[in-house]
Amino acid sequence: MTKNTIKLLLAEDEPALGQIVKESLESRDFEVFLCENGEIAAKTYQEVQPDILVLDVMMPKKDGFTLAKEIRQENAAIPIIFLTAKSQVKDVVEGFQHGGNDYLKKPFSMEELIVRIHALLDRIHLKKDHTKIPIGKYMFNHTQQQLLWEETPIQLTHRESALLFHLSEKRNSVLDRTFILNKLWGDDDFFNARSMDVFITKLRKKLKNDPDIQIVNVRGFGYKLIC
Repeated sequence: MTKNTIKLLLAEDEPALGQIVKESLESRDFEVFLCENGEIAAKTYQEVQPDILVLDVMMPKKDGFTLAKEIRQENAAIPIIFLTAKSQVKDVVEGFQHGGNDYLKKPFSMEELIVRIHALLDRIHLKKDHTKIPIGKYMFNHTQQQLLWEETPIQLTHRESALLFHLSEKRNSVLDRTFILNKLWGDDDFFNARSMDVFITKLRKKLKNDPDIQIVNVRGFGYKLIC
């Protein structure tokens, strides 16, 4: 394998399909780690640190949605494609809520899968130069989930990092409350709204070293990051 070989973790419990996909991808210079269930895939992810995940949704021991949700807790950036026989809108929505970037319905063509893999990897590559985002006198590294203040790192949780990322994208404009609740919490109910308020308070404390930074509550609409 060359230095530029893409490491791909494939979790698929149908042996014949898994082998076909593995061989097809390897013929195109991917390094493929085929896992027969979600538990093995979780362990393999930690061992090999792949560049992209292709996960079957319906797997024994741990389904693809659960696996993706767990991985998203520590890695907000890795691309995830779901493979599934399900096609109802609610299933597609659930896939995106659990951290999926794309969704491919079985049966699928290998060419379509490869096009989607490269599209996601190209998108990630374009974003790499933008992982360090200046916020006032802080430097925010979204990928590492970290703020830097005068060489001092301040670690963020996955949700703090995701929330700050969306605030920074809409800086000096209002981040819609309903949108971000559905995006990060999966529902805009009262309890999730209270939870988000707690996370906003935590972010304010972590950004307090720069008095020019404010996270303002725009009542009835959402929050605005001013810097």
